[in-house]
Amino acid sequence: MTNSYQLYPLDCIKGAREYIENDSIDLIITDPPYGIKANQLHKHYHRQEDPVLDGYVEVPAEHYPVFSKEWIAEAERVLRPGGSLYVISGYSNLPDILNALRETKLTEINHIIWKYNFGVHTKNKYISSHYHILYYSKPGGNVTFNTYARVGPEEKDENNRSLNYKDREDVWVINREYKPGEIKNKNELPIELIIKIMQYSSNEGDLIADFFLGGFSTAKVAIGMNRCIVGFEINNKSFEFHMGEIRRLKTGYLLPTLRKGTDDQLPVNQHKRWTDEAREQLKKRYQEIYHQIKHKRQTIRLLEDEFGRGYFSILNQLEQIKKED
Repeated sequence: MTNSYQLYPLDCIKGAREYIENDSIDLIITDPPYGIKANQLHKHYHRQEDPVLDGYVEVPAEHYPVFSKEWIAEAERVLRPGGSLYVISGYSNLPDILNALRETKLTEINHIIWKYNFGVHTKNKYISSHYHILYYSKPGGNVTFNTYARVGPEEKDENNRSLNYKDREDVWVINREYKPGEIKNKNELPIELIIKIMQYSSNEGDLIADFFLGGFSTAKVAIGMNRCIVGFEINNKSFEFHMGEIRRLKTGYLLPTLRKGTDDQLPVNQHKRWTDEAREQLKKRYQEIYHQIKHKRQTIRLLEDEFGRGYFSILNQLEQIKKED
């Protein structure tokens, strides 16, 4: 790409075939039309439509299965081996998307639930306030997953619980962005959500794709995080408005604002195989220390520095040793 972004007012299937080469994309983040008559969303959200860009193009429910298969086939083609795909979806047409994914060779990694505020207003049933995020990868290469990009391995909350563990749980609580009076799309993804995905699943200089640009959140974050972006949007009014914003963005503008973790505190023997000698020494030292303090968790904590291993690495070995005995 000659520029950091290549964005087109085209149907994504046609655009991908014309502008994206096979095995070239590191990460796809996309939010396809939900097929739920989006022109009526304001009735559920009690939202004034005046600042909302019109021209939203919906996909009829009866066409959704074929539509899903066609664009997901293109996503599979353009992803590099090891590349990742995140699809944000409501539940109405989720089976069609899952069926389309199952017809590919893509591998499911996680099914994430995104919990948000401003749920759909209801009286006679539970309020819908979540979306699904389907995280898949293409076999045949190394999958980018930056475990400590956001939170270091030893960072704790006020209750001494792992912040990294909490950040990587598969239920995300991220609020929608409230933009009263501002020009916006029918349904925009919050910047915080896109940042989280990009921090974990991409690196600076990677090529990101969004097949349904919508509010251009993926494009704006990609530019802000020094990634390249290619994408498509068939709503011409939305495209022209957001391209005006895109042209004013400075590459890397988000980098100073990101919450970053560090792997400086990683155990020195992390990822190294346990030898028989080390396992025997672990068994001996665990018995010696536990005999004195009678507290399993604290015993393992004391052994972390001694063996240069993480808590769960030691715990797993102790459980395996117990089975063998």
